[in-house]
Amino acid sequence: MALVGVRQARGQTDSCQVSHVGYVVSGTLTVKLNDGTQKTLTKGASYTIPPGHDAWVEGNERFVCIEVMSAEQYAKPA
Repeated sequence: MALVGVRQARGQTDSCQVSHVGYVVSGTLTVKLNDGTQKTLTKGASYTIPPGHDAWVEGNERFVCIEVMSAEQYAKPA
């Protein structure tokens, strides 16, 4: 599961409007909130990402996570 490409996948907003809660299995993901706050998630980190964000994978390693809340909303057909 990746949070990358939300604008293209959803085609509705400039940022993802879904909350995410999960755990990083591998890779590195940087998340930027609409307020400018930015955080990088790496292997072993648990996370809570509020609505209003964009994200991208850093480096060449695939980002793998276990999403425990809101995964069913990601890239859901409009």
